[in-house]
Amino acid sequence: LQAKEGQDQYSPSYLITPTGAKCNRVFIVGTLTEKDDVGTDAEFWRGRIVDPTGAFFVNAGQYQPEAAQVLAKTTPPEFIAVIGKPTTYTTKEGNVLTSIRAESMQIVDAATRDRWVVDCAKHTMARLERLKGNEPDAVKAREHYSTDVESYRAMVQQALESVRAR
Repeated sequence: LQAKEGQDQYSPSYLITPTGAKCNRVFIVGTLTEKDDVGTDAEFWRGRIVDPTGAFFVNAGQYQPEAAQVLAKTTPPEFIAVIGKPTTYTTKEGNVLTSIRAESMQIVDAATRDRWVVDCAKHTMARLERLKGNEPDAVKAREHYSTDVESYRAMVQQALESVRAR
């Protein structure tokens, strides 16, 4: 769900997640499993990053040179941290695809990835509690996504178990 504060073209836009987080930028840590230069005239890198909850697609090109350079030089599989702007695209069929336009990328170790999974789990559980309330973003998320709180709780448990198993 895209949200915008203000009416002019320079007003910041946000992504409201199914758990009610309002994101202008996101920070993810996971395993880079694939990468590809999909540019025609200039390098434009697309990568797939997985974590215990699923997959994220990231991209970086000439306007994100540092991130593009990291993605170009990294050989999957590799743990990687990404800061970027979430973007959405609606296909002709009406499906909404979300990706992250990477602004910063850095290779990290397994311990960093594991700490991030635990921290993210804690914050996700807190958002699930707030989702019950009447905060505007929680209401928007509930109305747009019809979030199944129990499936998100199960996802959090599965993510934590994957870290414990290491």
